[in-house]
Amino acid sequence: MKVYGITNCNTVKKALDWLKANNVEYEFHDFKKLGVSDEKLNEWDKKAGYEKFLNKQGLTWKQLDPRVKESIKTSNDALKLLQQKTSMIKRPVIEKDGFLFFGFDEETYNKLIK
Repeated sequence: MKVYGITNCNTVKKALDWLKANNVEYEFHDFKKLGVSDEKLNEWDKKAGYEKFLNKQGLTWKQLDPRVKESIKTSNDALKLLQQKTSMIKRPVIEKDGFLFFGFDEETYNKLIK
């Protein structure tokens, strides 16, 4: 299993604590240190659609210039922005055996990860 996120995110911390408490092994990919590839963003977009992982509730989105927000009209626009501002990716991102999930939901984790 691979977990993508940033270490100072409370939701990522909750998810990692849950994984540890449930003895689930994972590899952590820190967006801040390692970034995220165009290929990975495109893969997620094809599987889920960028709307699923473009976090419009977070501070980074809210602080964007309104013109930048309005310029997001296609997946290419969104993915370029997410490449530059990885903190706008909904976190954590969980990948395991074709399973892809954005965020933390204990019920979902119980069903699909254990």
